[in-house]
Amino acid sequence: QVQLVESGGGLVQAGGSLRLSCAASRSILSINAMGWYRQAPGKQRELVAAVTSGGGTNYADSVKGRFTISRDNAKNTVYLHMNSLKSEDTAVYYCKAEISGRNYWGQGTQVTVSS
Repeated sequence: QVQLVESGGGLVQAGGSLRLSCAASRSILSINAMGWYRQAPGKQRELVAAVTSGGGTNYADSVKGRFTISRDNAKNTVYLHMNSLKSEDTAVYYCKAEISGRNYWGQGTQVTVSS
């Protein structure tokens, strides 16, 4: 099991940047896949970016070139660096960890991009 706590969301103007953090309650060394998802009002939750224990990454087409996911195993934290934010990036952002086939979610952090 693991508890995940997201932080770093807020209100930002279009073109701005934010860094989201996902702090885990235990070591993430053995957690193969961790990722960021987002859910906008009236829409389904979607994958934004994921990172494996080996450092492999995967991004949604809509954020490629603008967002970067990274993990700091020493701090048990996964980050999402978001640049060139657009109004369509407005959503609640959730962190997810997959452990032995089971998904664990954080409570989410709101990101609002004003145009």
